[in-house]
Amino acid sequence: MNRAAPEPKDNMGQPIPRVDGRLKVTGEARFGSDFAVRNPAFAYLVTSSIAKGSIKNMNLAEAKAVKGVLEIFTHENTGDLKQLKYGANGGGASTSIQDFGPKIQHDGQIVAMVVADTFEAAREASYKVKIDYDKEVPSHGFGAAGATEAIVKKPMPKAGDAEKAFNDAAVKLVADYSTPPQHHNPMELFATTAVWDNDELTLYEGSQFMHGLKNAAANKLGISPDKVRTISPFIGGAFGSKGQMSPRTGLVALAAKRLNRPVKLVATRDQAFTTATYRAETKQKIHMGASKDGKIVSFQHEGWEVTSRPDSYSVAGVEDSARLYGYGAVKTSVTNVHADRNTPGFMRSPPVVPYIYALESAMDEMAEKLGMDPVEFRRVNDSMKDATGKEWSSRSLMTCYDEAAKAFGWSKRSAKPGSMRDGDWLIGYGCASAVYPTHIGAAAARVRLTSDGQARVQIAAHEIGTGTYTILAQMAAERLGIDVANVKVEMGDSNLPPAPVAGGSNQTATCTSTVMKACDAVMDRLNGQAGKTETVGAGAAGSLAEKFNRLGVSTIEEYAEFVPPDAKPNVVTELFTDPIKKLYAGTPTLVGGSHSEKLLYATGAEFVEVRINALTREIRVPRIVGAFAAGRIMNTRTARSQYMGAMIWGISSALHEATEIDPRNARYTNDNLADYMIPVNADIQQLEVIMIPERDNNVNAPGVKGIGELGNVGTAAAVANAVYHATGIRVRELPIRLEKLLNV
Repeated sequence: MNRAAPEPKDNMGQPIPRVDGRLKVTGEARFGSDFAVRNPAFAYLVTSSIAKGSIKNMNLAEAKAVKGVLEIFTHENTGDLKQLKYGANGGGASTSIQDFGPKIQHDGQIVAMVVADTFEAAREASYKVKIDYDKEVPSHGFGAAGATEAIVKKPMPKAGDAEKAFNDAAVKLVADYSTPPQHHNPMELFATTAVWDNDELTLYEGSQFMHGLKNAAANKLGISPDKVRTISPFIGGAFGSKGQMSPRTGLVALAAKRLNRPVKLVATRDQAFTTATYRAETKQKIHMGASKDGKIVSFQHEGWEVTSRPDSYSVAGVEDSARLYGYGAVKTSVTNVHADRNTPGFMRSPPVVPYIYALESAMDEMAEKLGMDPVEFRRVNDSMKDATGKEWSSRSLMTCYDEAAKAFGWSKRSAKPGSMRDGDWLIGYGCASAVYPTHIGAAAARVRLTSDGQARVQIAAHEIGTGTYTILAQMAAERLGIDVANVKVEMGDSNLPPAPVAGGSNQTATCTSTVMKACDAVMDRLNGQAGKTETVGAGAAGSLAEKFNRLGVSTIEEYAEFVPPDAKPNVVTELFTDPIKKLYAGTPTLVGGSHSEKLLYATGAEFVEVRINALTREIRVPRIVGAFAAGRIMNTRTARSQYMGAMIWGISSALHEATEIDPRNARYTNDNLADYMIPVNADIQQLEVIMIPERDNNVNAPGVKGIGELGNVGTAAAVANAVYHATGIRVRELPIRLEKLLNV
């Protein structure tokens, strides 16, 4: 064991290396644009240079004259493509803005696609497409003339009379917070390869939902889903951006059909900013009232989020902020602000990153008003019930705080802002809570075991870098009693039994539950006693062979369908009454979090040290410690990697990341990795991950909670709180850059 492969504690799996690690480091892992196809043509997108208006005229003559150009697809020759229903829950279209003109609804909207014999010819021709527009003045977002507001129409948490409790409170806080738009920027660019074999289509595309992409593509093209296969064994980063079908997919498939030739498209980095989704900016207002002993008696959280004109997408993170502590009374609301922008979408920890940032910043401010230590203020308000009386299934938040505080050295903190210093460097300590709902979905899996101790697991799950191949191999090995090296896992193919969208940190919980069920069915048949699983033990090949001989077979294969208890057919009313049939049709059923019988959440505590130069206001983060409790940990190596990456992203969110917008033209101006700020090695120094043992039999059979999104929830607030502690300047608008610290 070592730092990268932590020693397992109670209820934690072994840190075996990734079973797909060699494929990745040797370049053998295949991503969406890597698959070899015979005689491919190459596509290049043309996107609008205005954010609002319409196409008046398109002159394609010069572009078509480029040697090697095969066809240019525009709104005038793509009428065969169907309009898809926008689906915010995965499996549908990522946006209602699917036409390629003539109406322009946001900057960078796809207006044409050039297809040529070579990539270079397609790119050259794309620059020669001439478009005349009728321009209109766009609304970029908050505060823009012409932007409209609409209350988000879904139930929001409410308990008691929060307004009266606030008015009667001894100590009051009213504060406004804001977070900027941010873009995913995964390493793997957005790519689609479309191949037709007569009337059957194969799509190679990085996707977080194989059966969702399959069905959405079929609907877009107006063909049967049985004629579509989607393949994505590896995804080079997604973070939510590849959870739904974007307009480019149908366009590439149509081009391949028309040309009777495979077509490859790789969108450029700047095109990804407008043809895929992003995290929308938010504005938030918090009213918090507390008694003098620190008990919160009123919590009111209002949010405003930007979205596109036609779509009602929102993350509405008040659903989680309203549950985190034992508030006396709660009132929440969220408002959509419709602007001339592309539709936002899922981005790692979509609801909780912006909303818990505001809550945890407010917690720090209220603790100061009360004269309390920020950790103790949270301890006073720690509760196994929320304001509505709903109980948590398990809650290890203060255990996380105690362990992280000890490792960090929180007791050395001087409470007065600006009181800690090392030469020219002001030192600040900050902390914040992390929380993420535990989701789980319906899924199916197939497991085969042979008499020589070899196993194969098949499930259309997704490898987005989290280690899914590895942990499913571990689960199968455990349940079948064989060595993990003897398990082959097949994923990322719509020909396999379906798994839900790899979002909401549900994949490990869902897939391990499903694979466990299939493996147990295999062992029941092998042992001849249904309901009793008697593992034969690793290395007991003879015993295994004897059992197979007794049955007179050499192979046992079982197909299993898993439906979470909260998603039983009698509560499912959409499209199908059976969640598995619904899943095969491309719509996942996810349950958990605040919507189950108990509150199902994973928790954590993050502590940050910042150093700020007293003269230049340069900001450094030399240390960060995070402690997390998330039920059973399948593999401490892959779990640490997930936590570590999330915490780094949290630092990035706090200090670096913001998509800049030209308000005059509603256009992103830093749509590249030179101007879009992200951390480099020098920004991340000492980082420590602590995994807290936790058992929770309420969440699912394996007791697994999601971790991939948990780790970056509290970081931004912890950094902001540390910046205040160092300087006495409270920055409520992310990101925190040195110019915001120059006013004193």
